[in-house]
Amino acid sequence: MRFIAIVFVGSLLLTACGEAETARTFDRDPSLGDLPFSSAVVVGDTIYLSGEIGRAPGTTTVVDGGAGAQTHQIFANYKATLERLGSGLDDIVKCTVFLEDMTEYAAMNEAYAAAFPGDKPARSTMGVDGLALGAAVEIECLAVKS
Repeated sequence: MRFIAIVFVGSLLLTACGEAETARTFDRDPSLGDLPFSSAVVVGDTIYLSGEIGRAPGTTTVVDGGAGAQTHQIFANYKATLERLGSGLDDIVKCTVFLEDMTEYAAMNEAYAAAFPGDKPARSTMGVDGLALGAAVEIECLAVKS
């Protein structure tokens, strides 16, 4: 009985503080068709961007040129997503990079640096065994609206 009372009181406190329900906005790139994910989800000022591969705009075809060219395309795609949400690349604070082949690290790193000419987001990079649609790189980011 004591546990139930504590849970009920805790629930009332969260509700009173306005933390029980947080509004979420889901953004979806219409060119993705019926793929089962959102391009981004906004919770408060935080934008959770789905992992992005270097697909040509409006398609699910990966651009040619390896990790460097695909990284450039990834950030062009992110720029479009963030603009739909009233944000931009400068609002990205964390990225996780998945490389299919770690020998392409330098090419990815050069294109990544070009996307962030000023301060760079925090980043993790790891090698993986295969990515969707045969992509050389996938990047997942987190942004905070300024």
